[in-house]
Amino acid sequence: MAVIGIDLGTTNSACGVLSGEGVRLIPNRLGEVLTPSVVGLDDAGKLVVGKTAKERLINHSDRTVAAFKRLMGTDHKVKLGKQLFSATELSALVLRSLKEDAETYLGEEVTEAVISVPAYFNDNQRHATKLAGELAGLKVERLINEPTAAAIAYGLHDKREGNFLILDMGGGTFDVSILEFFDGVMEVHASAGDNFLGGEDFVEAMIDSALGELQVNKNSLSPRQLQNLYMQMESAKRRISQQPEQVLALEVGREKIEWTATAEWFEKLSTPLLLRAKRPIERAMRDADLPPQKIDEVVLVGGSTRMALFRSMVGRMFGRLPSCHLDPDTVVAMGAAIQAGLKSRNAALEDIVLTDVCPYTLGTGVINEDSPDQGEYFMPIIERNTVVPISVVRRVWTAHDKQAEVRIDVYQGENRLVKKNVYLGEMSVAVPKGARGEESVDIRYSYDMNGLLEVDVTVVSTGKTFNKLIEFTPGALSDEEKASSLEKLAKLKFHPREDEENRALVARGERLYESSLGEQRDYIAKLLGNFDRILDGQNPAEIKKARAKLQEILDRFDGEDWI
Repeated sequence: MAVIGIDLGTTNSACGVLSGEGVRLIPNRLGEVLTPSVVGLDDAGKLVVGKTAKERLINHSDRTVAAFKRLMGTDHKVKLGKQLFSATELSALVLRSLKEDAETYLGEEVTEAVISVPAYFNDNQRHATKLAGELAGLKVERLINEPTAAAIAYGLHDKREGNFLILDMGGGTFDVSILEFFDGVMEVHASAGDNFLGGEDFVEAMIDSALGELQVNKNSLSPRQLQNLYMQMESAKRRISQQPEQVLALEVGREKIEWTATAEWFEKLSTPLLLRAKRPIERAMRDADLPPQKIDEVVLVGGSTRMALFRSMVGRMFGRLPSCHLDPDTVVAMGAAIQAGLKSRNAALEDIVLTDVCPYTLGTGVINEDSPDQGEYFMPIIERNTVVPISVVRRVWTAHDKQAEVRIDVYQGENRLVKKNVYLGEMSVAVPKGARGEESVDIRYSYDMNGLLEVDVTVVSTGKTFNKLIEFTPGALSDEEKASSLEKLAKLKFHPREDEENRALVARGERLYESSLGEQRDYIAKLLGNFDRILDGQNPAEIKKARAKLQEILDRFDGEDWI
């Protein structure tokens, strides 16, 4: 039974499988390898995922959600129709769609997967990703960091040794990893990033700048107008390097305003975001103790790295052009598929050893008696960018006379005060009463390749050991909640695969109708009405012919495919 590799992205997702011929990217029900990470409900309450849902973002924003990966690991809920969903549940719907596509493509049941996550995802977000896989009916064999997956794809592709800097910027996250490939070993030296920096932020900056100059309050726009504005700015961002001046027709209230987007304007508003991108690159270089000249190759991953300004910034930092000869949109899925092949011991693959690092410092809170008014201080146990799997033990002593219990709070972060770090969980152990500092406990943190943390606490005087797997994750579900989630997701009805291509085309036509006026709008309405009649006839040959014709016409109207 095949194990698939999945790139669960903020903007788009993809999956692949390793075979004797190499990596095969799995096409979705529309024949495309990229599935937009968008979930919606149609007018009949049936679930739509991917391109069809994305086409409905403008006209049905109250029943369609996107970019929910940024909410992974939080307790934030998103309203979809009349129901509330967590980011984990929404991600499960995307994963379920990918699973069905893989089963159709491979002709067999798929129950196991390797899923990629941003390197800078914390424990909460990693747990939420594994849970999403479980809700989708997948046993998640392993989580793999996205930059590491990309490096595997490049390393196995080129069969070269050296130090690689992987810069992965997608729609919502930015990851930086420094890896060394030697003697069949892929070793991660450092990892850094920004979980809230991606292509979506550049588009948001464009929208804010344009509305600011027009003195228009964003809240005054309808959801449809705002989504239409978003899609126009997204298109302008993609074309700005080839077309330095673009005239956009912005709909504000009942008015249509012409707005000119220029390369100079885009560069100015992008500068703060590019400076944000530089910080994790510089931090990773410091952590790895490598000067720029020791980096053999800079590799770009993620669709947002196509921006000329980003590539120019990287070129200036390292004095060379970055590499991007593999498709940045699919390279992570390729690497995840290779790792899935390793996991299933595919005979066609040369075995490699893969090491990874802990992206955050993990530690506990201790009392510093020199500054008791400051509260608890953070005591690192596993430092960030330590190679994993790793197990480290530190000893602490009782802080009070006749203390009968020691509580071990688990945190991750880099601040000296625990209140400014991320709380992961806690455990308490009983200790014999005695004078302050008389009793001690050994705290052992064990961190594995999946980003899961196990805590062992041994009371030194008695030899008793207590164990806990840290699973306190905001947004995670109890067994009862998990069962309820599975029941809720099972009740959502997916549209049949065979209808999806037609539905996506109709949704696209409806979007274009909404954004058009006059004769153009009438013409699109006529086209859609004719296509509806042909669909009602249920003649496969006629439907196929009409679909191709409608696709060609809509391509001309659209100017550029949004997907």
